[in-house]
Amino acid sequence: MMIRCTISLLLLFLVAVATAEEPFLEKQELFVAGEGGYPSYRIPALVATPQGSLLAACEARKTRGNWSPIDIIFVRSDDGGKTWSEPRGLGILPGEERQNPAARRPASAAGITNNNPLWIADHKTGAVHLLVCQEYMRCFYARSDDDGKTFSTPVEITSAFEPFREQYDWKVLATGPGHGVQLPSGRLVVPVWLSTASGPSAHRPSVITTIYSDDDGASWQCGEIVARETDPLVNPSESVAVVLADGSVLLNMRSEAHAHRRAIAISPDGAMKWTRPEFDDELVEPICMASLCRYSLPAMDTRGRILFSNPANLDRLDGKAKPGMSRDRNNLTVRLSYEECDTWPVAKTLEAGPSAYSDLAVGKDGMIYCLYEHTPRASAPGPSIYLAKFNLAWLTDGKDSGD
Repeated sequence: MMIRCTISLLLLFLVAVATAEEPFLEKQELFVAGEGGYPSYRIPALVATPQGSLLAACEARKTRGNWSPIDIIFVRSDDGGKTWSEPRGLGILPGEERQNPAARRPASAAGITNNNPLWIADHKTGAVHLLVCQEYMRCFYARSDDDGKTFSTPVEITSAFEPFREQYDWKVLATGPGHGVQLPSGRLVVPVWLSTASGPSAHRPSVITTIYSDDDGASWQCGEIVARETDPLVNPSESVAVVLADGSVLLNMRSEAHAHRRAIAISPDGAMKWTRPEFDDELVEPICMASLCRYSLPAMDTRGRILFSNPANLDRLDGKAKPGMSRDRNNLTVRLSYEECDTWPVAKTLEAGPSAYSDLAVGKDGMIYCLYEHTPRASAPGPSIYLAKFNLAWLTDGKDSGD
């Protein structure tokens, strides 16, 4: 009887292992354009909490455009994305709501712009940190200590950006968007970009920097400017960070440089002593936000893996491709590096059609999640936000299952 039971358990284990290694991919339309009173949903931000839940946020836009009336909303799942809570927001942010005088706002777009949600999972305390902006000129911070079920009353942290004015007289600020990182020391690091708002859409020219907290979000300080308006980048803006195996921080940056490649810079602490930005020839840049996320750290029995996603396309259907000008946002591609972002030997299309901003997260069970913009129907009033859930076996065509 004991032998028969042992054999049965062994067979169940082998079946479970085989199932876990089978390529898996599923997608769902999480925020549907035209539903909920919003014609479009943009700017995805995703986090897998230390306890294993998912929090997905985005900008819910009442009209199309960066300066439209926008609400930040988010949903929560504690079963790997099978079911989700009803959408909710942080409510009215504290202080007087006022429009940014630097905005390039259409006359028809009356209202307040809330923008650029950004999460950080705190693996030391179990907390979830959330930063949002208002009118691209104020920044707010809230935290959850119950796995994203509730959040603290937001507090304004715009004062953390004021010292930047000594180096760069900004009129527009924005976090991320997407997610920040936590260093082994516990430091929280948030990529940000700033603009003097003197160029088109009031988002150009621009520079990249970071803010950070060494006291679990209670206070925030500013780092050094990483990339300025020119040389070698042009109008660097949205960036994403990853902590490398040696504890340093790598920033992967969007810009309008003629090279049409993502750029990288590295700092020992995520705040100071950044290396001069360099282009990564493998990562094409259609001029769009991208995402970067660690899957695993290198260890005796585990390979180090880092994931990257962006719309990998340099063509334009209208045939008007010019250096430094935007290319069509489609062919959302997920890449995998085994060498701490030095090379990207794996690349697989996740969404071939119109697809733009994305944000990556990895669950406790090793499942990969990508929250992204996609316009599935020509008749849609704007983009929807989709969630893709897949494993390493799907990404690598069965060559890597995470062992």
